Amino acid sequence: MGREVHFDKAELTLRLTGILSFFALKRKVKIPYCTIKSVYVDYFDAPRWMLRMPGTSISPLKIYEGSFKYANEWYFLSYELREPLVIIELEGHEKYNYVIFQIKDPISIASEIRKRIRNLE
Repeated sequence: MGREVHFDKAELTLRLTGILSFFALKRKVKIPYCTIKSVYVDYFDAPRWMLRMPGTSISPLKIYEGSFKYANEWYFLSYELREPLVIIELEGHEKYNYVIFQIKDPISIASEIRKRIRNLE
């Protein structure tokens, strides 16, 4: 699929591989656990008027890869299908307010993220 989540002690890293990193113009996003406000699995429809900064979007096909800005908030999106996605809401991250990505077994990934956040407390 081209996306991998790596769990470290203090942060998680979303790595993009292959063609996805080319379209997203980014290879990885680091997310310190302390900046995660919430994490859940749901569908997400990107607002039609998001600005690509930089990124690739093909709206009719629901393909979004890269950094986007909408309503003064930064999003990192990485998905190409309308299916449940991992949605991470951030507070205090150096750039993003939301990181939203497609991955195999999103429920277990979201569960592992929540478990790691609880272990920090």
